[in-house]
Amino acid sequence: MQTDTVIYLNERPLLITATHQGIPEIYKDATLYTEPDAATIESVLQALETGKSESAIFIHPDTPALLEQVKGYFHVLVAAGGLITNQEEEVLLMFRRGKWDLPKGKQDPGENLETAALREVAEETGLHNVTLEHKIGETFHFYTWKEKRTLKHTYWYKMKFTGTELTVPQIEEDIVDIQWIKPEHLGKYLKFSYQNIIDVFAKDGYAV
Repeated sequence: MQTDTVIYLNERPLLITATHQGIPEIYKDATLYTEPDAATIESVLQALETGKSESAIFIHPDTPALLEQVKGYFHVLVAAGGLITNQEEEVLLMFRRGKWDLPKGKQDPGENLETAALREVAEETGLHNVTLEHKIGETFHFYTWKEKRTLKHTYWYKMKFTGTELTVPQIEEDIVDIQWIKPEHLGKYLKFSYQNIIDVFAKDGYAV
């Protein structure tokens, strides 16, 4: 099955999709490229990264193959993370580097994604009584890491916290606050988040 993928380059989206049909309204002003060649891919990525373009769409009947080609322009880092609710159905958000975020981190060698997600949640939040419920989806976003153009490919899981322990922000990861947020108040926090995090909430059915 062909699936759409969005890659965020400094919060500017690149949509990779199979057809012209069903392109979301938010992309109505995006420049569209059908079956882009290597030179086009490189120039569009550069334009999004530097802010010369606000959004773009690549159309190709084989979206997985095109995604793999696009990934070839970056150092790809695989990560896993969680959207966690407690028994009151509140959602955990943490404040890091000026934005509200979800716990996530790099997959270790030999570690499966589910284990990586639970480990990162425990390390970044101090919560250990957490169980996996289901996979939400995957996100892609660009950043520079150790002077490398890096694409973080994150696998997201819905989780449930059933313990009584208090959250402990991982200060060495620049986490300065952790809050349990009622779903009806999420919008106020997500205004100060990243678009790929907003997408995770949307994929899991939250009104954002």
